[in-house]
Amino acid sequence: MLINGSDKERIDSKKPRKEGLTCIIDKMAQSFDKDSLEIIAPFIDIVKIYSVIPLLIPETLLEKKIKLYHDFDILVSTGSTITEYAILEDSFSKFVKDAAKIGFDMVEIGENNIDLDVEQKKKIVDTILSNNLSFYWKVGKKDPRRQLDVDKTLNEIEEAVKINSTKIVLEANEGVNVGIYDEKGFIKWNVVGALTSKYPPNIFIFETPLESQQSALIAEFGQRVNLAEVRPDAITSIESQRRGFLSKAAFSVSYLRKDPEGGPATKFIYYIVRTKHPIDQAELINLTHLPRRTIQNAIEELKNQGIVIEKSSLEDARKKVYNPVHSDWL
Repeated sequence: MLINGSDKERIDSKKPRKEGLTCIIDKMAQSFDKDSLEIIAPFIDIVKIYSVIPLLIPETLLEKKIKLYHDFDILVSTGSTITEYAILEDSFSKFVKDAAKIGFDMVEIGENNIDLDVEQKKKIVDTILSNNLSFYWKVGKKDPRRQLDVDKTLNEIEEAVKINSTKIVLEANEGVNVGIYDEKGFIKWNVVGALTSKYPPNIFIFETPLESQQSALIAEFGQRVNLAEVRPDAITSIESQRRGFLSKAAFSVSYLRKDPEGGPATKFIYYIVRTKHPIDQAELINLTHLPRRTIQNAIEELKNQGIVIEKSSLEDARKKVYNPVHSDWL
């Protein structure tokens, strides 16, 4: 369908995509028939079979479900819960072989209940790759009482990068008080900024159990953001937002824009960032004629308030640029 003479296509419209991934969860409660899946399949990149469901249903039925997804060019992954269970039971090699035999394409590995050193992680990855499967590493804890601080999170991400995980999944559990989300499910933009200032946003797959979280991250990072833990009924909403259409999810989110707190310099820098983004420190110095230390302090204050985000420049990964959070999507 054409709108104003052109269709709102994805930049990376053909699968397998490297960016703009939509990863859904299959809890076996919903039933995709062939006709309905044919309609939404172009918008789905990966299906994760939830938790330990593969252990609870007959293998023949699991194979049939996986084949249905494969028929529509959708990759199928295990979840991290069953992977951790196999590691704890000292049966990981058998688990991976069985997963490959049944038809899984990917294995998700996390450390919710286990702590692995780099050498253990390398052995796990070697086992997966030797069975012609791919993998994503998940960082974070499900329990709100056991959350990693930013430094520990960055260390875990660094280890995942070292073992060549092409994407890093950020744990969200139910989307409340876990990972990048606070006790109300709002995004902690200062944490997101700390992660994306060191690693490009496209390396992350953000778990987004809540539609407001999906809308906020698409608004901030655009159609190329990778989203996971998506319920099947949110697939078309996400795809429409990726293509620039506002959906019910976006309209249902309360929209409030916070004014910056702090002194005149902080408020002035925020105004410049909002009107001239993306902008780096050198440009801020040239425009404002303020001392570098004053600008650095203002930027840190705005990042801590969650209204400015620091990212690596697309042109030069060594350079940091600053953008306003498009809105305080709450």
